[in-house]
Amino acid sequence: MNYSRLALAALGGTVASFAFGFLVLWLVPALINEAHKYPAVFRPKETMMTVMPIGLGATFMAILVVAIIFAKIHQGGSGTTEGARFGVLIGIFVVCAFVLHNYVNLNIGLKLALEQAVVYFLQWTIIGIVIGLIYKPLATP
Repeated sequence: MNYSRLALAALGGTVASFAFGFLVLWLVPALINEAHKYPAVFRPKETMMTVMPIGLGATFMAILVVAIIFAKIHQGGSGTTEGARFGVLIGIFVVCAFVLHNYVNLNIGLKLALEQAVVYFLQWTIIGIVIGLIYKPLATP
């Protein structure tokens, strides 16, 4: 396993994740407005910023784990194609295990859950593509 490429892939995936997230929130402010309908569920922005370092670290660790899984199953071929396929699978996993699970457990509306499902699916697909573009296995002699 190419550890330096894993670290770069995790870093690149983290940057892509946050860039995509900020872009979505900037282009689709309705997502924030929809979340504001549930003040008992979501922290206020000021409070959220105080725990943001935990979110940054956890996101990096999650993407590092995903990059390791990608490295373990990557069979060669186009990094972009393999990364996209992998990202789609991780996106489906996140939507089912996180977004829809939260819809059941948290007092949020279906509209917000579906909006989150679309955003997280696209976000993890992009993360998969970035990991696929960056990670390269060590050459065997």
